[in-house]
Amino acid sequence: MIAWPALFLVLLGLLLSSGNASDPARSASPPPMSRGERPPGRVLFEDDFARGDLRQWAPDREGVWSVWRGMLRADLPDQKQQRSLAWFGDSTWTDVAVDLDVCQMRGVDKGVVVRADDGSGIGIDLRSGGYQDVVMYRREWPMGKARVTNPNGVWHHLRVEMRGRSIHVHVNGELVLEREGPRDARSRGRMALPAYTGGVGQCTIYYDNVVVTALQ
Repeated sequence: MIAWPALFLVLLGLLLSSGNASDPARSASPPPMSRGERPPGRVLFEDDFARGDLRQWAPDREGVWSVWRGMLRADLPDQKQQRSLAWFGDSTWTDVAVDLDVCQMRGVDKGVVVRADDGSGIGIDLRSGGYQDVVMYRREWPMGKARVTNPNGVWHHLRVEMRGRSIHVHVNGELVLEREGPRDARSRGRMALPAYTGGVGQCTIYYDNVVVTALQ
């Protein structure tokens, strides 16, 4: 039989260990953000999440995506290689640009998937942590990479322009990556915002001010 003082210490230890296991960054609010100028061009899609719903979105998993204080929030279980996509837009989009603001509180990977159909597209992955870069890939094949400083807990602006086979990636107003897509790649398609735990086994992201415009 465990004496009451010893039982109290055991319970206290369990309580403390449980508290230490929680990550305060998961529930932390992102910093205030000053919205930039509206991107030029005819607007095809826009959501600043002020309505508080996901009516323009089609998440592929329940319980991951939600609107929180006027922002789109994605939070995945703390397990490695968990992923989810929030789909949006039109499969007929061709020469367009997508602008969005993103703040990652936990994890590494964030960005956008473009020219997608049947679950396959071109991924633009802005990676924090020890990477500090942006990578472009089609399925599992890399298309390009560039050094970009993008710490967690800070808002970053991502703009991807698609014209013909050419794809330009801008981060915080700077052109950082330019590539020609494969000849057999799709020249049109809808888009998705990703959430991915990767090898670190964590992912809490906020997205906001998603705008798709037609390019002249």
